[in-house]
Amino acid sequence: MGKFEEMIFYCGISLLMTATFGLMLPFLILQISTATGFTGDHTIGVSWVYLSCVFIFCMVLQWIPRGRLNPKGKAVFITGCDTGFGFLLAKQLDALGMYVFAGCYLKDKGGDGVKHLEKTGSDRLKVVQLDVSDEESVKKAVKFIEDNLPSGQKGLWGVVNNAGTSAFGDIEWSSIELYKRVAEVNLWGVIRVTKACLPMIRRAKGRVVNMASGLSRITAASRSVYCVSKYGVQCFSDCLRYEMRQWGVKVSIIEPGNYIAGTNIFTKQSVAALGNRMWGEMSETTKADYGREYFDRKVNEMVGYCNAGVKDLTPVTDAYEDALLSKHPFIRYNPMTPYWRIRLFIMSILPTPIGDYMYIYKDSQTINSSKFN
Repeated sequence: MGKFEEMIFYCGISLLMTATFGLMLPFLILQISTATGFTGDHTIGVSWVYLSCVFIFCMVLQWIPRGRLNPKGKAVFITGCDTGFGFLLAKQLDALGMYVFAGCYLKDKGGDGVKHLEKTGSDRLKVVQLDVSDEESVKKAVKFIEDNLPSGQKGLWGVVNNAGTSAFGDIEWSSIELYKRVAEVNLWGVIRVTKACLPMIRRAKGRVVNMASGLSRITAASRSVYCVSKYGVQCFSDCLRYEMRQWGVKVSIIEPGNYIAGTNIFTKQSVAALGNRMWGEMSETTKADYGREYFDRKVNEMVGYCNAGVKDLTPVTDAYEDALLSKHPFIRYNPMTPYWRIRLFIMSILPTPIGDYMYIYKDSQTINSSKFN
């Protein structure tokens, strides 16, 4: 769906909600209040119309021009550039004339992404060895950036905390070590890199852009390991935004939808390997209670997700670019399909039981628990 078609779609949704909330709901409220002996007040209807107008404005806000900064000469540090979003963003910002420090986990091992960036990038693009889970690696990368900032720069314009990993599995199947391993990259890696870069960012009055997820504001069964880490990124980013305002530093959060097919963050092989490891480490009691059939269904469900989602990664890299270069960047970006955007709205705004029924309980798989009765 192109940007124009997307705008038309959301305007249609907004108008539909305006008709619903601005006309039908106030009418029903007035009818109910009259029938129960309360005096109707037309201000109820007017309030709903105003609320609907605000909703429409918020929906179309993303298409309103907000000004753009000149990217030439600005320096940015991106983590997780071996593949996926980070790899494409490094190329995208390099093409704009920015100085790009591309943090790559596989630089020392000669990864394919590293070779491509070094071969095709301009002399402004520098690949940096980086393991966001290792304090010493982060310090060395930041020292390299400090020593190689372009002349005349007050500091580092932007840091993009893009590096991430994922996992799946019900809570009882997931070891504490798995929670720690994923959080070490997704959460502590973000905190570690941000803290190391903040002095340079503050001097430039620049930008911090953190990768969260659509699953950092809504969650799903079997994804607690991932969701816990991304919820933490939300909290950290909000606190950082409050603190950095006095320094003129802007903080944005990216909340993508499903891009598994485009990023290969899960593969059939990695899902199968994690599934086998979880089953092997599970206690006999847990194995007996859940049963192999239910466990295999959940693993196969995750295998099916490997080919699901959006393959075009540019909505996310464009969101990164806007957060870095817009004069008035958004606090949160939602590069996701209409399904996920509507789901995010429903599960964030409506009463929790409604969202649970629509997206969690209705289609969830269950086990036969009669043996416990």
